[in-house]
Amino acid sequence: MAPSLVLAGARVVLPTGVVDDGRVVVEGTKITQATAADTGGTTAAGAAPEDAEVLDVGGHWLVPGFVDIHNHGGGGASFSGTVDDVLKAVRAHRLHGTTTLVASTVTDEMDLLVTQAGLLSELAEQGDIAGIHFEGPFISPCRKGAHSEELLRDPDPAEVRKLIDAGRGKARMVTLATELPGGVDSVRLLAEHGVIAAIGHTDATYEQTVAAIDAGATVATHLFNAMPTLGHRSPGPIAALLEDERVTVELINDGVHLHPAALELAFHHAGASRVAFITDAMDAAGRGDGRYLLGPLEVEVSDGVARLVEGGSIAGSTLTLDRAFKRAVTVDGLPVQDVVAALCANPARLLGLSDRVGSLEPGKDADLVLLDADFDLKGVMRQGEWVVAPQLP
Repeated sequence: MAPSLVLAGARVVLPTGVVDDGRVVVEGTKITQATAADTGGTTAAGAAPEDAEVLDVGGHWLVPGFVDIHNHGGGGASFSGTVDDVLKAVRAHRLHGTTTLVASTVTDEMDLLVTQAGLLSELAEQGDIAGIHFEGPFISPCRKGAHSEELLRDPDPAEVRKLIDAGRGKARMVTLATELPGGVDSVRLLAEHGVIAAIGHTDATYEQTVAAIDAGATVATHLFNAMPTLGHRSPGPIAALLEDERVTVELINDGVHLHPAALELAFHHAGASRVAFITDAMDAAGRGDGRYLLGPLEVEVSDGVARLVEGGSIAGSTLTLDRAFKRAVTVDGLPVQDVVAALCANPARLLGLSDRVGSLEPGKDADLVLLDADFDLKGVMRQGEWVVAPQLP
């Protein structure tokens, strides 16, 4: 086993707050200490071994590895593709700090989704991804976004169950338009099987959204996007999703999907404990402008913004979570600890993985991200191994 590693001198974001001149000790694949320097370097796990390697990361931030619960691909590859495609996309996002990732599919023929679920479940069993998110085909034609309308269908519980079964215990989330026939019954089915029911790509009223939440829906798929706007007489799903303490709201913080005031509204009403930053990334994330496919639909990426060639709808994003982090702090003015909650702790809790990831604590996986004073990424560790070696002055 490699010698223990002490990361010393950084501003460390712990569940209890930000610690200046902190230290995190890694042994093997796990964190054994996460403390302030003036504690003497001890926790319940004990002192760092005398032969530990010490890396001075003073002047940097040390935060947990990012957790993305909604991601369609990156690095020129899609989670709807082959095993090699999936691993390529996973690698692309790890280079940007996402150490735990749920692979999202897009609307397609049911048989193809079932087949893809089988492939993704194997990669989840191997630990390459944290599970599967089915976005479509059970969504509203009125709010389809970048989904193929002819492939959409109502959320028949039997069809939803088919996807759950195909995921072999690795289905983590299904996005539905719960106002459609079978929607509320499908929410109950998902809740019974321990799968997150997410309300999204929906034309639901306020009352219909409340009914779906009461049935067990707990996530808002990219809040504000692909749903009716907030109205003073018809508040629609946004008000219902923001006001209910049982719901975590996804936000795409790329400066394209949301006006800063909308993001501020979500944080003000939901609070930092109920926000999950996501990428909703497609193939172009980590690549560049050009033509790509999102499921069966062709996408043009220009100046980093992905839109359907036909119709011009926004088609996912080219976002990576390190960029979302920097924007949240430097543009939106959010406290670092709140951003860490939205990028790490909250999504880990949703996935039921808080015992392993989402915070820097003894006993958890050694997944961490090193950022400089300007919040640019300077290192990524996953399970004790550097994915991006520390770039220090």
